[in-house]
Amino acid sequence: MTTARRPAIGRDGPAQGRVDPWTHVNRVVARSGTSFLWGMRVLPAERRRAMHAIYAFCREVDDIVDEPGEVADKKRALAAWREEIDRLYAGRPEWPTTRALLGPVRRFDLPREEFLALIDGMEIDAAPSVRMRDLDELLGYCRKVAGSVGVLSVHAFGVPRHPGPRIAEALGNALQLTNILRDLEEDAAMQRLYVPRDMLDRHGVSAASPTVVFVHPGFARVCEELVTLARGYYTEASRLLTELGWRKMRPAVLMMAVYRETLDRLEERGWQRIGGPIRLTRARRMWLGLQYGFF
Repeated sequence: MTTARRPAIGRDGPAQGRVDPWTHVNRVVARSGTSFLWGMRVLPAERRRAMHAIYAFCREVDDIVDEPGEVADKKRALAAWREEIDRLYAGRPEWPTTRALLGPVRRFDLPREEFLALIDGMEIDAAPSVRMRDLDELLGYCRKVAGSVGVLSVHAFGVPRHPGPRIAEALGNALQLTNILRDLEEDAAMQRLYVPRDMLDRHGVSAASPTVVFVHPGFARVCEELVTLARGYYTEASRLLTELGWRKMRPAVLMMAVYRETLDRLEERGWQRIGGPIRLTRARRMWLGLQYGFF
């Protein structure tokens, strides 16, 4: 899961000391440069603050594994986060982000296991290299790194029951598959290839090196299979959001629209060229925002 780079978080946890938790969270959010959090402005203030705290947690654990460093140090840092999540749910968090999360955890019943699931996913990425044996393993990874964030989000949005969790899982799979297809080159530079081995084998792609895999004639067919799979999850998420009434989850609807269009552009570009950014212009994002009542 590639992201913008920040200084690595030490093994003893982020920003020790009595830093004001919301000042810290707001700095993490602002430093991320993400364009999605402006979509949270439509949420009531308490729910918006919860989403910012959730986002800060996700950024901090993600940065551990994406920064250069020794695998053992990354695993120690992730283990420290597990201990901090235990302290959070015992009502005595010590770090700024978890102190910010304490209120949302209690107010919105944020599930402890979803924070731990994301850390599980980050432990996969912390390995010296990442490969997926088959589609089941890939979808399990997607559930950890994206579905977990989705479930935390639907609690913060106020949709913790049907169809909220199903939306979280379907949309999480769709978004993460899109990320994987978008970030093939960046991930390969970190020795990560999330495209399943069994799918590659089925199309005669036997090479181990990602750079060799990418130029194999069968690789484009594998990518198209993943595109089809992602589109199926987008369709399922869209159906469930319609059933729910999409205004209850407008930030998720906007994210889905942006990522769906990103997938369209990736497919239009083709799989002979995997490098270079696929970005929607600010004007296009604003147009999508207008469609869903953000302005």
